[in-house]
Amino acid sequence: MSSCVTTGFHHLAVRVADFEAACAFYIDGLGFELKAEWGEGDKRVALADSGNGNYVEIFAGGKPGERPQGVCEHLAFRTGDCDQAVARAAAAGAVVTMAPKSLTIEARPRPLPVRIAFVRTPTGEVVEFFQNELT
Repeated sequence: MSSCVTTGFHHLAVRVADFEAACAFYIDGLGFELKAEWGEGDKRVALADSGNGNYVEIFAGGKPGERPQGVCEHLAFRTGDCDQAVARAAAAGAVVTMAPKSLTIEARPRPLPVRIAFVRTPTGEVVEFFQNELT
């Protein structure tokens, strides 16, 4: 039997072409807490806490349409209110690509009832809001 050598998720990094727009979306729009910022110009980085020490690390210097190594399908954030999260994201400039909906994922060992929605941020990341009681 092996034990996990990590203590949890720390951050997911995104490289964006518009650093200010990305920071405005995550920090001002969704209410993430800016914990640290460093660098200058295309070398700027911001570390924004989405809650409980789970961060999005925002890197400047991206180019529109550029796909980095190890492409991430989407960022998923846990929420207690999917509808409110989508409304805040849309008010901050995101495009709703899937409105909030409830469904049951036929998972094992038991079905997983969820409420989910997807948005595309002003800087192009796909974000899912994921609400459920089991995970």
